[in-house]
Amino acid sequence: MSHNEVESASRTRTVTTQDGLELVVEERGDPSHPTVVAVHGYPDDRHVWDRVAADLAADHHVVTYDVRGHGGSAAPGAPAGYDLELLAADLRTVTDAVSPDAPVHLLAHDWGSIQTWHAVTREGGTPSAMDGRVASFTSISGPCLDHVALFLRRRGLRDLRPVLTQALHSWYTLAFRVPVLPELMIRSGLLGALVARTERIPRPSVRDAVNGLELYRRNLPRRLGRPQPRRTDVPVQILAPLGDAYVSPAMATSAAGYAPDLRVRYLPGGHWIVRKRAGVIARCVRELVAERSGGTAAPALARAGARGAALVRTGGRPGRASRWEGGLAVVTGAGSGIGREIARQVADLGGRVVVADVSEAGAAETVDLVTPRHGPGRAVAAVVDVADEAAVAALAERVAAEHGVPDLVVNNAGIAVAGSFADTTAQEWQRIVDVNLWGVVHGCRHFGALLAAHGEGGTIVNTASAAAYLPSRSLPAYATTKAAVLMLSQCLRAELAGAGVGVTALCPGFVDTPITGATRFAGTDDATQAVRRRDAAAAYTRRGYTPQRVAARLVRAVERDLPIAPVTAEAHVGLLASRLSPGLVRALARVDGTR
Repeated sequence: MSHNEVESASRTRTVTTQDGLELVVEERGDPSHPTVVAVHGYPDDRHVWDRVAADLAADHHVVTYDVRGHGGSAAPGAPAGYDLELLAADLRTVTDAVSPDAPVHLLAHDWGSIQTWHAVTREGGTPSAMDGRVASFTSISGPCLDHVALFLRRRGLRDLRPVLTQALHSWYTLAFRVPVLPELMIRSGLLGALVARTERIPRPSVRDAVNGLELYRRNLPRRLGRPQPRRTDVPVQILAPLGDAYVSPAMATSAAGYAPDLRVRYLPGGHWIVRKRAGVIARCVRELVAERSGGTAAPALARAGARGAALVRTGGRPGRASRWEGGLAVVTGAGSGIGREIARQVADLGGRVVVADVSEAGAAETVDLVTPRHGPGRAVAAVVDVADEAAVAALAERVAAEHGVPDLVVNNAGIAVAGSFADTTAQEWQRIVDVNLWGVVHGCRHFGALLAAHGEGGTIVNTASAAAYLPSRSLPAYATTKAAVLMLSQCLRAELAGAGVGVTALCPGFVDTPITGATRFAGTDDATQAVRRRDAAAAYTRRGYTPQRVAARLVRAVERDLPIAPVTAEAHVGLLASRLSPGLVRALARVDGTR
């Protein structure tokens, strides 16, 4: 929708604040629908919400307004007119004017969020400015100043990293408190041009930018210097952009303990995500409003919390003990071995799991192992042959409809064929390519499309192998498929980076799993094959590397967003050797490991 279309579909009026200022208020949508009041930040005006509001107005009554001193609203005559208490009172005035009979859903960004936090929280037993008027609050890139101060003090005693990280993000707050110089920079156009260029947003209004300096000068010293444990019972959803250059994602946790009904969703994007990913913001708000209105059915998998994209966040990103809590994982080949242990590990960390396997009995057994520890509903079984694209597509569609878009997809299903190239039949080649390569391709295509379209990031893990970079005369078919999976993963990682979706190639070495008992030894009769399977299983058992340890490595790889995750010692050494001494690797490839 164009700006002109947005304007023509809206209604504008003014309301008067308690200290006599006139604020410009804009309304869209049917007033009989749930009301969403959106509060802009610095140095924006209400138009920062135009795209989000146009989306939400289809089924909501959406209200935006120019904060005092910004856009078309009047400015106070003294710096004290920008105190948080007055901004909170303004929000109450607007809310009472646009929805006098029903609580509203609040949506706020940057300083809009800061002032809204102040409005919905209370000190001790004192009622909040918005007491009884709020059904939910979605906050973006603007924490409560009191919570920030308390968080930094608490964390600074144990770990200086989050304190230093936020200090680097917030350098400009000190600069804005310097007299005269910020005004000169703004009026010269240098600061506006810098922000517009780096953030790729329209150049801010000089009036808005100058007036808004008082937000920092009036409120930061008072709130950060004498913080109070301000609390709220309002359901809060925090949308934390992972690429925010001004507010570190760790600040999203600063409200923990002060807002008992709190969920955090980490989103790919920068500070002005409200301009650039309006559809994602609108959908997140719509989901919360529907939830609070009783309009959504409970998913088949029991939720431990909201979908926070917690499973998929990586190194340098939010670190919290419950980062997996409430997330959703889909694991193929989860009826045994590595896939089973990945499913169990996810469940142990608080996630929900779709246990997918070609074996109905195997998938059910994995679910039965999860259920006693975490109760019914934490894991569900699904039968799928990953070589069948239609089946994988149907699984992706079913998971999205019944449980939501997953945070983590592990394409783990695989089979093994050993033996020389000459002995490996076309049928054996066809089957291993269908499962090991096409199975991963199908999973990446159909689940990857879900993750990319959903807009909340995610992680795809493709189980490759150390054989992907260690050629062997004994494993040509297996190594070829795993090398293809490794390259596919690296290519896909580059393609999906812009959508915030990480892709990791998991490369185990010798791991004691049931795959040895099902390996096809090409060119052998049944009796010889049985002996070789037994010998291989015994050797892997002696190696003693368990699937549980692989699953733990996967967790670390996902949290660090590693492109390649070698698992065992031989996998690490082999990767290093393949890079430093490829000639040695080729020489070792001549050893026949099947005899």
